[in-house]
Amino acid sequence: MTIDHHGAKLDFSTAMSYGDYLHLDQVLGAQHPLSPNHNEMLFIVQHQTSELWMKLMLHELHAAVAAIAEDRLSAAFKMLARVSKIFEQLVHAWDVLATMTPPEYSAIRPYLASSSGFQSWQYRCIEFSLGNKNPAMLAPHSHRPERLAQVEAAFRAPSLYDEALRLLARRGLAIPADHLERDWTQPYAASDAVEQAWLTVYREPDTHWDLYQLGEELTDLEDAFRLWRFRHVTTVERIIGFKRGTGGTNGVGYLRKMLDTVLFPEIWKLRTDL
Repeated sequence: MTIDHHGAKLDFSTAMSYGDYLHLDQVLGAQHPLSPNHNEMLFIVQHQTSELWMKLMLHELHAAVAAIAEDRLSAAFKMLARVSKIFEQLVHAWDVLATMTPPEYSAIRPYLASSSGFQSWQYRCIEFSLGNKNPAMLAPHSHRPERLAQVEAAFRAPSLYDEALRLLARRGLAIPADHLERDWTQPYAASDAVEQAWLTVYREPDTHWDLYQLGEELTDLEDAFRLWRFRHVTTVERIIGFKRGTGGTNGVGYLRKMLDTVLFPEIWKLRTDL
């Protein structure tokens, strides 16, 4: 029996508790360090919490893509803003992991075997949903058929930007036909005609206010994603230098190459051409 701040008696013996609702026994019991090193707990919690944030990000991204396809832009704006904020949260998570020094990581690295963030199926779904399509990225998930099916679904679906361009076309803007129906598994190819459509929106924002806002939401999202990728590569270089990653990638070299990826190219180029 518990007494609340008004002096009333509260009986929690039969009601659902905070821990029951959040399944905290399972969540807080999911950390199983393999090494004797104190710092492995940081490494595990960092990646588990990042995966939880990515779960929410995918929840919001899927809903935002559907909302844009259904012309429900107010709902989409709310969801996209939340995705950008989640990226900000993930950026700051690197600050915590960066407190791990090279000797501390070296003490736990042998216990990680070939496990790597490169194998995060949720992250791959996020990248595919944002339009960064690469069939080679399906291979790390081939050992789990049910996960591979989820990643392949994101790979084959129109991306967030694809649906945005379809929306522009429905509003009467001149989007090339080959950008409205195409093989969605192929990387997006920038188009001068698509940039001209966005320029129309940005030159007449009062006339196309919701499309103008959509362009800025997409800019915010990619801006936040770029910051996340930069903090990722910086943290990895700080901890392991230029050693190869545990999953067999080139580590920092691979991550630096990814910094050059542009998700929504016309929205960035128009800033020069306005």
